[in-house]
Amino acid sequence: MRALKRVCAALALATTVTVTTALSGGVANAADAPKFAKDPTTLVDTSIGNNGDGTTFPGAAVPFGMVQLSPDTQLNQYASYDYSQNNILGFSMTHLSGVGCQTMGNFRFMPTTGAVTSSDPAQYGAKFSHDNETRAPGYYGVKFDNGIQSELSATERTGQQRYTYPAGSGPENVLIEVGQSNGSTYAGDVHVVGDDTVEGWLQGGNFCGETGKERYRIFFSARFDRKFANFGTWTDNTLTPNQRDASRGSRRAGAWVTFDPSKGGQVGASVGLSYTSIDGARLNRTAEQPKSFDKAREAAHTSWQDELNRMRVAGGSTADQRTYYTALYHSLLDPAIGSDVDNRYRGFDDAVHQADSTYYQMFSLWDTYRSQNQLVDLLEPGRAADMAKSVLHIYQDGGWLPRWALANSETNVMSGDPITPWIVDIYNRGLLDAGTANQLFDALWKNVNEVPADQSVFRGRDGNPSYVQNGWVAYQNLPGYTYGDSRQAGSATLEYALADCALSTMAKSLGRQDKAAALASRCDNFTKLWDPSVTSQGFTGFPVARNADGSVAGNPDPTQTAPFHEGTAWQYQWLAQQDPQTLFGLMGGQAQAEQRLDKFFDMPTVLTDPAKAASDSWVTGAYDYHNNFAFNPNNEPDFSAPWMYTWTGAPWKTSAVLRALRTLFTDNVYGMPGNDDLGATSSLLVFAMAGIFEAQPGSATYVVSAPMFDKVEIRPAHGHKITIEAPGADASKLQYVSSVSTHKGALNQSWISHEDLLRSGTIKIDLSAQPTSWGVNAAPPALSQD
Repeated sequence: MRALKRVCAALALATTVTVTTALSGGVANAADAPKFAKDPTTLVDTSIGNNGDGTTFPGAAVPFGMVQLSPDTQLNQYASYDYSQNNILGFSMTHLSGVGCQTMGNFRFMPTTGAVTSSDPAQYGAKFSHDNETRAPGYYGVKFDNGIQSELSATERTGQQRYTYPAGSGPENVLIEVGQSNGSTYAGDVHVVGDDTVEGWLQGGNFCGETGKERYRIFFSARFDRKFANFGTWTDNTLTPNQRDASRGSRRAGAWVTFDPSKGGQVGASVGLSYTSIDGARLNRTAEQPKSFDKAREAAHTSWQDELNRMRVAGGSTADQRTYYTALYHSLLDPAIGSDVDNRYRGFDDAVHQADSTYYQMFSLWDTYRSQNQLVDLLEPGRAADMAKSVLHIYQDGGWLPRWALANSETNVMSGDPITPWIVDIYNRGLLDAGTANQLFDALWKNVNEVPADQSVFRGRDGNPSYVQNGWVAYQNLPGYTYGDSRQAGSATLEYALADCALSTMAKSLGRQDKAAALASRCDNFTKLWDPSVTSQGFTGFPVARNADGSVAGNPDPTQTAPFHEGTAWQYQWLAQQDPQTLFGLMGGQAQAEQRLDKFFDMPTVLTDPAKAASDSWVTGAYDYHNNFAFNPNNEPDFSAPWMYTWTGAPWKTSAVLRALRTLFTDNVYGMPGNDDLGATSSLLVFAMAGIFEAQPGSATYVVSAPMFDKVEIRPAHGHKITIEAPGADASKLQYVSSVSTHKGALNQSWISHEDLLRSGTIKIDLSAQPTSWGVNAAPPALSQD
């Protein structure tokens, strides 16, 4: 009853919202019904996020492809492409989308004309204008100011390049840099093979500011469609014509090949990549060789058309659809294929192994376990299962589970225990066979109770010794580590508790009853951080970090970041989705919790001017997560916070917050509010606009909110079509769910299980311009009760 009274009280506040039409099911006639785009790739703009906030790249890739071929405008900067620059240094074969630090950018190809006189990209780079760029999923083209036209496409394991040189420009060259990457390079060799092939390898490393870490080896084999007229190689600044081999010195190593302009003005190259060997790169190139560049471009386009149609939308504005489909595109670039066409891969023991399915790598787990993982599970369940098997291979080869795996190396970046809910989500969706599930559970059980003996490779849950004993991670500022659970003890404790609670559901399902009970007893370990004496913004009681003896570690002010990872206690207090009611009890009950959320989101402004609340009241900068009490939509710890209203008895407020969130995403280069982190931020938007989201990682349940399109059609690979119909949906207006019906009839609870979603056929959602009582006090159960 209290919740219903709060809904009624909110109506007066909501009456100032500029919504003039009450909404109901149905449309005037079928001819006026919104249509799905014939080709959703035309609504993708790969330049969205190509700046210092989103850190995405505009180049060519196919879904989950090993090759992500893209222009580099500067080195040692994020995805190595910044839209504000007007000079391209070359086109490198590997990138990571949305990572907030420099990495990858390996094997850079650059077309030039005339005599080759320098190995320095600052000298041979070319000016360009964005007016002369062409971008599309699976394709990138640019015409330099010097007249050279460069075109890129890709298969899963190859990069396809085509360069068209202007007439009368003299010798036609392609320069290939092997010894210098966007991340650090420690060693590399290049070889000119015969009269049409160049091959090589490099040892790459460093990640997010670390130094002295050799992380991976990568190999390439490039075959050109014309014979070389001349060639040469370089080491650092020394160029040697007619030399076939070179090794990295202190900075660079590379080769150049020159073509006779009298034989034609166009040069094509097919470049195979591999993490196993040059032989593997040749194998991949040969196996995936398209008949022509245009055929490669056509195939890449088709693969993206198929992938984007797995979750297509109808209705909304053109800007809505461009923003949505670009977010969906960015969500499906990673994790990337890491194995060769014969399923050979390089493991975490640096040996080459044979898998029985495709092996994936690039696991940015702290980022992706809250949003992107669930999208992959839904749309590509077969790939999701193979990704889980890949993580099992990492454990079997390296002895431990990863946290942030870069190729075949653990970076130990970020904190907490993201791998556990990531795997549990895949398991609880029924995507793992019994053998794989039990092996993964054993690995996870080890991970949540022990620490690696040799922390030079894996750190694991380094806070486990104190956490397992006391229920909290004891704070320690360990020397030599930027990242570490003991250093971010407050947030790490909350992450551990969520992970353990999720794992308890897997243990119970597998019949591991004793372990399930032990894990379930940790579900509410977040309560052990609660300090009822801390006050902030008129509210009493917040989580704090603790020392080993239980005393408060550091400054307990909940607006201070340390020792919470990329956030404050104000933001991390909501990371207890496994048991919201117990959390709300600490806050003084549902009503008090709702008031905190209202303060957190500035709900009065959300209900009068959603865009103003998002731009003025929330945290706006991509890296401004320090020392703040407001919602941070730019960073992963806050991703689930809008859905916490589900448990306060006011699920309608979630829909209001998501309409405000939508305003932060636009269909231009600056259209992403924070780092995309391998699709994590984009996936958040995809789910928010579709009207479903898993607010409890590991639960395999979706909370329902007001969709932003009239129709969302989900087509999981090898599954049945699911349609979400919400006639009259409009992202520019505040709208609320008034009723939901599925194949089972009326859905009065605010959530739906993954299993029921897959079987639902058509979900009909009626929307209202005013807050409603739909879903009140019908939230998903706590994970500990699952």
